[in-house]
Amino acid sequence: MASLVASKLVGLSNKPGGLNQPQLPSALHKKMEQKNGQGLFSNSRFCPKMVKTPQAVTADAPTERISPKFRNSPLANYVPLFVMLPLGVINTENKFPEEEKLEKQLQELKGGGVDGVMVDVWWGIIEAKGPKQYDWVSYRKLFDLVQKYGLRIQAIMSFHQCGGNVGDKVNIPLPEWVIDEDPDVFYTDRSGNRDQEYLSLGVDNLPLFRGGRTPIQMYRDLVISFRDNMSDFLEDGTIIDIEIGLGPAGELRYPSYQETLGWVFPGIGEFQCYDKYMRQDFKAAAAKAGHTEWDLPDDAGTYNDTPGNTCFFAANGTYLTQKGKFFLTWYSNKLIEHGDQILDEANKVFQGYRVMISAKVSGIHWWYKDDSHACELTSGFYNLKERDGYRPIARMISRHHATLNFTCLEMRNSEQPSDAKSAPQQLVQQVLSGGWMENIDVAGENALPRFDRAAYNQILLNVRPNGANKQGPPKLKMAGVAYLRLTDELFEPKNFKIFKQFVKKMHADQDYNREMTDMAPLQRSKPKIPIDELMEATKPIKTFSWDEETDMSVGGALEDYLDTLFDKLFSILK
Repeated sequence: MASLVASKLVGLSNKPGGLNQPQLPSALHKKMEQKNGQGLFSNSRFCPKMVKTPQAVTADAPTERISPKFRNSPLANYVPLFVMLPLGVINTENKFPEEEKLEKQLQELKGGGVDGVMVDVWWGIIEAKGPKQYDWVSYRKLFDLVQKYGLRIQAIMSFHQCGGNVGDKVNIPLPEWVIDEDPDVFYTDRSGNRDQEYLSLGVDNLPLFRGGRTPIQMYRDLVISFRDNMSDFLEDGTIIDIEIGLGPAGELRYPSYQETLGWVFPGIGEFQCYDKYMRQDFKAAAAKAGHTEWDLPDDAGTYNDTPGNTCFFAANGTYLTQKGKFFLTWYSNKLIEHGDQILDEANKVFQGYRVMISAKVSGIHWWYKDDSHACELTSGFYNLKERDGYRPIARMISRHHATLNFTCLEMRNSEQPSDAKSAPQQLVQQVLSGGWMENIDVAGENALPRFDRAAYNQILLNVRPNGANKQGPPKLKMAGVAYLRLTDELFEPKNFKIFKQFVKKMHADQDYNREMTDMAPLQRSKPKIPIDELMEATKPIKTFSWDEETDMSVGGALEDYLDTLFDKLFSILK
């Protein structure tokens, strides 16, 4: 299927088409009607989602959606904190091997005021035995344990492989019966290396898999099975968030920087569109634009190049030519179309349930200060000084009443090597500002494990960029944070002491309040947004202002010094 991009570039009109909408069981329709008639719940993130249209570009702060119950209360500053469970908490054999250990850790988290946990639900585990042979026994046992301690659950529909990305300590492949299909169903680089982390979006709607199913249908079927088998946890409010995996590491991106292929930070990565299905789509789009001679890039370098060592990303490089702009628009818009279609299916499945759905976008912060933004481009984010690559994604997400979940909240520019031209602080500010401009909830997480005060303070600054407001809602506020990750190191006395302070500051010095994570019924997605309207969001905007430091600090150098001193004294006395 030729991309809509070609029509955009040659000035042809496009009629937005709807997605195939399979009929849901009548019982579910009845259930949704019953749910939509229930009372309304509270909080900016967890109050009923209002039907909104994307905001115009403006310097004004977004309108806070705060329940009247909390509007004049310090609780309007409360931001929920979730903790990611270990990647292999349910192992490759679909067993729950460390139940007793996790129970003790959950007790500690509950005592520390944490709002809930985030957990990967692995496609490669659940449907390992064969098509539509789902096994939820171990996950139900895990969810029972979380429910026992009154913690909420954010469930990630992980349609990707675990292993090969930064921080992956376990290996969970895709179902074997998926891997055994046509090798061209996987993302492929220019050298022909195939990445088996996630199916290529080029096959999203092709019935290439057993039973004549497409990837979109396989994703939808698993999500339906999850809903039906976890209905009690959905009904009682234990499960409140469904993050929909949209690519490698669950993120809406291309697998452009795989460690398994030798990538090392801060390499620019490689484009991942050389499988036959993506090639066919690009050639069709180019022909429709009147350029049958155009082909995929052959001058973009290799994984560990710098921008200046390539013809594509160098100053006055290919990325600035008509051909380069056409390719980058096609490449990035295919990613948006992919996310839009899957989120639409997920929204249909959970419509009427008291949950939110969310989509994760990765923080590609290296080369951000280079004119080319090279690694962002290879990852699918067509983001330049004069073109916003993230706000179109936020606008797409807005039609599904979903949340944009962003990474690298803990990072500061000063921590990055100068040769990487990295700017995580500006990147976070750009993406969060774009989300708020599009009037959606934005959540986030730290990209790497951190236990230090500096990292916590940076997260707290991003959570409330202009500080807390004792009389009501702050000017800006994130919807929530997922902390990476539950480990033995987190529970070391010094680390857990600081972590509990961090939780308290996330809650704006308020006590834990379960009401702050109550959810409203999920509304049906709004009509598909025409490509022209999405592209309007590429116009750069001025980001909102950020304070220099958080007003909810967990301490700094003095507290670190005192901790070290007390540790030495304790060891001597011991």
